[in-house]
Amino acid sequence: MASVNFKKVIIDTILAGLMSLIVFGPICGILLDGYDFSTRPGVISTIVAVVMVGRFAISWFTQTERGKTMLYKHQNGDHGALVLPPDHKSKLIFIIPLVILVGIAAPFIASKYVLTILILGLIYVLLGLGLNIVVGLAGMLDLGFVGFYAIGAYGLSLGYQYLDLGFWTMLPISAIIAAVAGALIGFPVLRMHGDYLAIVTLGFGEIIRLVLTNWTSFTGGPNGVSAPLPTFFGLEFERRAKQGGTPYYEYFGVDYDSAMKYIFIYLALFAVVWAVLYIKHRLVKMPMGRAWEALREDEVACRSLGLNHVLVKLSAFMLGASTGGLAGVFFATYQGFVNPTSFTFFESALILAIVVLGGMGSTVGVVVAAFVLTILPEMLRDLADYRVLLFGILMVFMMIWRPRGLVRVTRTGYAVRKGVA
Repeated sequence: MASVNFKKVIIDTILAGLMSLIVFGPICGILLDGYDFSTRPGVISTIVAVVMVGRFAISWFTQTERGKTMLYKHQNGDHGALVLPPDHKSKLIFIIPLVILVGIAAPFIASKYVLTILILGLIYVLLGLGLNIVVGLAGMLDLGFVGFYAIGAYGLSLGYQYLDLGFWTMLPISAIIAAVAGALIGFPVLRMHGDYLAIVTLGFGEIIRLVLTNWTSFTGGPNGVSAPLPTFFGLEFERRAKQGGTPYYEYFGVDYDSAMKYIFIYLALFAVVWAVLYIKHRLVKMPMGRAWEALREDEVACRSLGLNHVLVKLSAFMLGASTGGLAGVFFATYQGFVNPTSFTFFESALILAIVVLGGMGSTVGVVVAAFVLTILPEMLRDLADYRVLLFGILMVFMMIWRPRGLVRVTRTGYAVRKGVA
């Protein structure tokens, strides 16, 4: 059995206690009350004690033979893409029809509260898929993706208010407007990388929010603007028709049910999400998708092979932005009202967290992470004061133990042709 250096263990424990006191002290140890404040020494001492005990156990374990073996496997593990045999057949072929059937049946058996959570989850799936094209596949860090989300939401609301255009008309138009905005932001950042690109896109997102807030004569400013519900061949899902159609309950002769509008929004959103998933799946296997990944891995090599990096970057920005615009349209019609407070930097950070948590470039991982980060805050409502803190701790642990995300990216290998060495 390997000897344990208890001096190192004690030093690590004390340093962890001091760090937890610095981090958690102002957050959990001080309670503001107007212009006064009170301290909570019991709470902060408990947190520091838990951290120190945990650090002591980890530091001691990592010096044992078993701990060293585990660390070696973790540090030298294969965290890259998983290459599958050329003849591999995915099991998702059998799972997808089952998921579709369960998804179609869900709104008819779930409560109204659960249904609203599912709608939000699907909206964040769209946002995650859009940002995954830009960040996960093309390798361009975008911190202002919420701007395209806002363009889609306000596109529906303003199109209905000023042009009397309904949901189905504005759905593709808002996606196109968001794609054009993606092209406009793409041109100035073609030569930027890493932190510089992140700062520029962050500024773009904040510019969009400030314009929506200050242009009160057009966008309504902080007061926001209302958004219409979708219709079904002229049938409206409100108690009184507002778009010149007929309420559904009058047409079918049934009692009015306020949950029916959420059921229809869910089914429409469910269909759009599957369409986006299919398109993204096909794009990844096409030359465009290969070009995105080549650009992510090495732009210099990508350009030396003759690929037009301008078109590759713009295509990623535009397709990602259009997906974010679609999500914004569904968010607006789900809320029935939009204002600038829904499109802050925290939303961009949350969308980026979905991509990182699910796995950079992984479609299945993004879908799973979107629902995890949507449902988890609802489960932690009793810990509302600590939800962001717990969210940060979750991300730290994920980056340590699962740096490639929940689901690793898989690649199907190619069989060597006959006559090729």
